Amino acid sequence: MRSAARSPDAEAAHLLRAGHPAQALPLAERAVATQRICSAAHGLLAMILLRLGRTPDAEAVIDSALQLPAGPAEAYGALAQTARALGQYQRARDLYRRATELDAAMPLYWHQLATCERTLGRLEAAEEACDRALALDPRQYPCYLLRAELRVQTEANHHCEQLRGELTRPGLPDAARVLLGYALGKELDDLGRFDEAFENFARAASTHRRHLSYDAAIDEHKLRRITEVFRDTHRPSEAPEVDSSRFVFIVGLPRSGTTLLERILTGLPGTRSNGETDHFARTLLSAPSSGGADVFARAAAVDWREIAAGYARCAGADGSGALIIEKQPMNYLYLGAIRRALPQARILLVSRSPLDSCFAMYRTLFGEAYQFSYDFQDLARYYAAYARLIEHWRGTLGESLHEIQYEQLVSAPQQVAAAAARACGLPWDDSALAVDQNTEICLTQSAAQVRRPIYRSSVDRWRHYRAHLGPLAHALRRCGVPTPEFE
Repeated sequence: MRSAARSPDAEAAHLLRAGHPAQALPLAERAVATQRICSAAHGLLAMILLRLGRTPDAEAVIDSALQLPAGPAEAYGALAQTARALGQYQRARDLYRRATELDAAMPLYWHQLATCERTLGRLEAAEEACDRALALDPRQYPCYLLRAELRVQTEANHHCEQLRGELTRPGLPDAARVLLGYALGKELDDLGRFDEAFENFARAASTHRRHLSYDAAIDEHKLRRITEVFRDTHRPSEAPEVDSSRFVFIVGLPRSGTTLLERILTGLPGTRSNGETDHFARTLLSAPSSGGADVFARAAAVDWREIAAGYARCAGADGSGALIIEKQPMNYLYLGAIRRALPQARILLVSRSPLDSCFAMYRTLFGEAYQFSYDFQDLARYYAAYARLIEHWRGTLGESLHEIQYEQLVSAPQQVAAAAARACGLPWDDSALAVDQNTEICLTQSAAQVRRPIYRSSVDRWRHYRAHLGPLAHALRRCGVPTPEFE
């Protein structure tokens, strides 16, 4: 029952947070009906419509709200939030900018503006917005890490002392320690102070790991079950209803170079990327199934024509004929299902040496994702399970799996990227290697790095940390992963 103390928009917001957008809708519509200026209620209504799958209606609400007389800063902040959820990052950036103009003392608006600027590749503007947010409120801890990742820090221009000072604040919550620790580790790494950097990465990772309930044995079981239920990836003979040759899946562990490959391929004409979406996984796991007792068996016993059609709708397969790239690293879990549903889809696997791959993940804060990456033992066990799964896909997918080694991609980009383009049926053009000129948005951990020309400095980066990575190398070997370069 709705509390009498709540206004219609407050009650609608409460219902939306509780996961009841359909019930929230009439209340939000009532709230908007009384508005004569652009208001936060418009952003709330647009977000509710988006949650209900009514994307055109959500966009129409934003358009109409912006035609009204100017409202307060919170109105544009709310509209920006929905615009970003719609994937309209330029519009979101403009709306957050307007919010900061109306209320320059609100640090949250500056932080959100910074994230949009980074997504759009405006890295200097993003850093300026981070500085504004932190000047207003030093407790905007995500801004420290965002700012550290925007560029390579230099001896003349870094924030290490400020970060150290923040880490000494009494009563600092663990969530803040994690963000500050990763930020300081990254800046120290840029400055070549690798021992100090590792201390901060390790302390932050350990702190974050304490708050996770991760069990590597569960992931090991999951990956093993996938190989059991997808022993055969051939699709039953049936008339295809979707032109699956239009789809390219780029997969691999996080921080393995998948974003770089995506940026190169989207530099070629006739391509577009959906970025990191869960389109395929969501389509597969929500489909009716005649399968067995667990989710893996059920996923292997779906109607593959239905999966193909559902995925094509999610992916936005229109009549343009453009090649559609799905750059979701963890789609490596679904390669057998992808092959059955979309037999002509191109699958590109990006790999990296085990030590570089594992350490690159270890030194990255993923939030709640990739929970195996914050402890050396977890990392080794997951990497070994992943390697076994990939070996299984090599045996079942054969030549339909095109592999790219990150070290080769950055050492001989013209040769390796051209081969990947040919595997996708794309004509090659050397201009695609100018990834720093690619204006496509980027939402991944590599959002700032891909704005730079292709570089090789990440190859064998683990060697700077050799004194600290013995336990990782030993753990990998115990799990059956060779690390001859560490001997």
